[in-house]
Amino acid sequence: MLANRLQKRFRHLRKWARRCGIEAFRLYDRDIPEIPLALDLYGDVIAGALYERPYEKDEAEEERWLRAMGDAAAQSLSLDRNNIIIKRRERQRGETAQYEKIAGRGLVRDVREGNLTFKVNLSDYLDTGLFLDRRAMRRMIGIDAKGKRVLNLFCYTASFSLYAAAGGALSTDSVDLSNTYLAWARDNFALNGFDAEVCNTLSITKSNTNGNTHGNSSHRLIRADVAAFLRAAAAARLRWDSIIVDPPAFSNSTMAQTDFDLRRDYANLLGGCLALLASGGKLWFSASARSFKTGAAELELALQERFPAVAVTDISGTIIDEDFKGRRMPKAFVIEIKE
Repeated sequence: MLANRLQKRFRHLRKWARRCGIEAFRLYDRDIPEIPLALDLYGDVIAGALYERPYEKDEAEEERWLRAMGDAAAQSLSLDRNNIIIKRRERQRGETAQYEKIAGRGLVRDVREGNLTFKVNLSDYLDTGLFLDRRAMRRMIGIDAKGKRVLNLFCYTASFSLYAAAGGALSTDSVDLSNTYLAWARDNFALNGFDAEVCNTLSITKSNTNGNTHGNSSHRLIRADVAAFLRAAAAARLRWDSIIVDPPAFSNSTMAQTDFDLRRDYANLLGGCLALLASGGKLWFSASARSFKTGAAELELALQERFPAVAVTDISGTIIDEDFKGRRMPKAFVIEIKE
């Protein structure tokens, strides 16, 4: 069943992907209830995950089943069996699971997405470094970025920032706590012919005071806790024309000053972002956590006490590419302060 489904999906998607210059796309997403897998094709590799089943299972039997699914996936598209990577995705609370290293095989590829190229690691982390369901949102941000100062919070490998840079952004600032992912982001910039400078919050507040907003580079990768960064940027009176925030559902990193829970803290987070938004600017907010149920009207209500003229637009229905039609998409909003 899985092999037949993969062949059918590949035949449906390959012309669209080739036409759009896309080398990584969602091939299968729990299409068959008995096979709760999400599988993405990255060139010559299928990488995906087994979602946690809602019942007890024998571990040895589960491993045999996973091997059989991997065999079927390889056979369906005539791929090397070693290029089928299926991880287990389970509900976790605490340190953000997709950022933790789980293997050391180093199966790395460079994949094209339109006019840009991204480095993906298909074996060593739960996620690969490129969220495919944000692809259409990346394009929207890139188109909107021309001539703007762009801030990207919880930037991960900075794919939003790279789209903004390619779209003609005046500058980009990308904030994350992980040295690993900031180095990965720098690789992504370099792959596409951009220089990116790694720095810290203190250096950007000093450069602003000295009237030099970006030092030697128009693109900065800033190692910082987001909450602390927002406070420091507000104190330094920094402003951006476009702010992107794509937070985890929960994080209690030992490097952060406090833990973060999206359902509890979203209003404070978004309020801190809006305080840094230049006149006429846009805040792009994406929330992939299934537990986040808040809609546009509730977001407006939560923010209106501090920002009475706030306006929230739900764009979730406009960021669906061909490979995600019929799938559950992350919630996405554009938030503005009306004059």
